[in-house]
Amino acid sequence: MSVFTQGSALHDSEREHQNQENMLSRLRASKGRSENQENAIPKPANRTVLGALENNPRKLQTQRGLKQGLNQGLSCKSEDYGKSCVEKLPSKQPAFQIHMDEPDGACAKKQVSSKRSPVDASALTLNPTVTRLRQPLSTIELPMDVSFESPMDMSVVEEEKPPCVNEVSEYAAEIHTHLREMEVKCKPKAGYMKKQPDITNSMRAILVDWLVEVGEEYKLQNETLYLAVNYIDRFLSSMSVLRGKLQLVGTAAMLLASKFEEIYPPEVAEFVYITDDTYTKKQVLRMEHLILKVLSFDLSAPTINQFLTQCFLHQPVNKRVESLSMFLGELSLVDSDPFLKYLPSQTAASAYILANHTVTGGSWSKTLVEATGYSLEDLMPCVLDLHQIYLNAATHAQQSVKEKYKTSKYHEVSLIEPPEKLQLE
Repeated sequence: MSVFTQGSALHDSEREHQNQENMLSRLRASKGRSENQENAIPKPANRTVLGALENNPRKLQTQRGLKQGLNQGLSCKSEDYGKSCVEKLPSKQPAFQIHMDEPDGACAKKQVSSKRSPVDASALTLNPTVTRLRQPLSTIELPMDVSFESPMDMSVVEEEKPPCVNEVSEYAAEIHTHLREMEVKCKPKAGYMKKQPDITNSMRAILVDWLVEVGEEYKLQNETLYLAVNYIDRFLSSMSVLRGKLQLVGTAAMLLASKFEEIYPPEVAEFVYITDDTYTKKQVLRMEHLILKVLSFDLSAPTINQFLTQCFLHQPVNKRVESLSMFLGELSLVDSDPFLKYLPSQTAASAYILANHTVTGGSWSKTLVEATGYSLEDLMPCVLDLHQIYLNAATHAQQSVKEKYKTSKYHEVSLIEPPEKLQLE
């Protein structure tokens, strides 16, 4: 090979090597610009589908006037209190005493071993077998013929259909039977007020009336009110209470019912506030503990509200009949006499009969006779008592229930005039 040929090959090799170096330089520069651009563009943050769920504690302000009114009512409002209202009770008299006789309708207390605490921390651990049995949620499939008006409208509009009892027909009878058994076990003693040395029916009515206002103020479920009144009556069936502690019993019962029923129950401090700081947080928690012990931790008592729901499932009715039935059911909570002698299922059926007759002129259908086991003749005493309290609702000393059902939420059913006479067939 000649020197010229060798020089040419060398120049060619150098040029190729130079070209490779230039290409690598351009690639490095391009990569650097890409990285700079990538760093310059902010990366989107990770998002959850539904967003973070917050406790959203309520910051509702209550009117101190109604608490002061209750305090005055529990001390000096009723005429039958007498002069003992202003006189101090003997200091040696305990605030709470256990009745010597066992009430017939109160829940039977369960035997709890002293070697085991009421709340077992080990019970909070998930069973591995149960964990393995858990399955993921099934995929929701939308019909292919669904058309959306806009890209943001992802809701499927369907016609409202009333719940069908036939869908759970194999369980409906067993559920009803269980509720009927439990309402007998968890029924307060009808005449317990006669053995209370320092409180009266009118004091209890003032307390329940105040709890209705508390439930409305904090937007609590109606079931919470029914449970709280049940806890109060069952507690008073076994314990004698001084009038100065009656509001404390009602406050702790409402706290317990809220914890049992509500998703976001009000804080203990809020229950202290609604009593106008009459009681301390420690007193409320101690009373809560005492109520739990007296009730043997049996908090799932059947209520009028639950049996009314069953009536509406078996016999669909319009919204005014439903609201009027609920109104009559809550009216029965205020007066212990005569309604404590009736079971919740009886009061619920009677409220439905009276409401349906008032709005539509209807009566007690054969379907409901078979579903509840009550004939119209069986329910007539309770229907007549409800009709009487319905007639006197406008002049009753306690008006919270009537004011509650004046709103459009309940179709203003408390403004419906009751029939003067009942003609049920």
